[in-house]
Amino acid sequence: MVAIVFVVLIAVLAIAWIGSSRWRKQRQRQHITAQPFPTAWRAILKARFPYFKAMPTDLQLQLKKHIQVFIAEKQFVGCSGFIINDEVKVTIAAQACLLLLNRQTDYYPKLKQILVYPAAFIVEQNRTDIAGVQSSQRNVLLGESWEYGKVVLSWHSTLEGAADPFDGSNVVIHEFAHQLDQEDGTANGAPPLTDITAYRSWSQTLGEEFKQLQHCAAHHKPSLFNYYGATNPAEFFAVISETFFERPADFYQQHQKLYQELSQFYHLDPIHWH
Repeated sequence: MVAIVFVVLIAVLAIAWIGSSRWRKQRQRQHITAQPFPTAWRAILKARFPYFKAMPTDLQLQLKKHIQVFIAEKQFVGCSGFIINDEVKVTIAAQACLLLLNRQTDYYPKLKQILVYPAAFIVEQNRTDIAGVQSSQRNVLLGESWEYGKVVLSWHSTLEGAADPFDGSNVVIHEFAHQLDQEDGTANGAPPLTDITAYRSWSQTLGEEFKQLQHCAAHHKPSLFNYYGATNPAEFFAVISETFFERPADFYQQHQKLYQELSQFYHLDPIHWH
């Protein structure tokens, strides 16, 4: 009997601690967003993120608050001698937080660090084939999303993606779409949806479109989406997220059902921003 009471007490204390932790986090975020958005950060948005000017006023205000929280909570680490400053933080945060607008968010809860290289970086990947033979492969990457708390970015590619907000290519949006996908486990192209009944439509629509992109890639047929999205469902979700934000009119015209799925997921309709 004593053991049962003890277990119940521990459970109650654990629930109370979790609730208290969430309350403290929420209070801290409210305090952060109550502060004025720094004038220097406004100048960075104007210079480095032209997409911001195309957004509705209410979403601009929402984005600035998200940027404040994101920068306060995430650690930025420079790699290969790269120096982190406010320009780096604001430019990356602005693009990453686009994906959080109009949604209930915990600001990429798994994410702890953003590692920034000056340019493309090399990653050593160990592979084991069917026969059990291990090999090492060097890949040159512009960005990478890790399930366990890190996003890696090339600063050069980050600037390029931000500078042309309507070309359908954005490494920050791509990698942070992976982070959304990974919130419920390994990236698989099915991020957490608010309504459990939405998964059937999501799976059917994205599955059909994924197969269509694979067909286009295999036969070198033109597609609105980058062929890299044909690699697997996780990459497909990341690639179409780039296109959704940067080429929404073409997206809607050519892939209406798929556009509607992303519009429902992101709670946004960027067609009307441009």
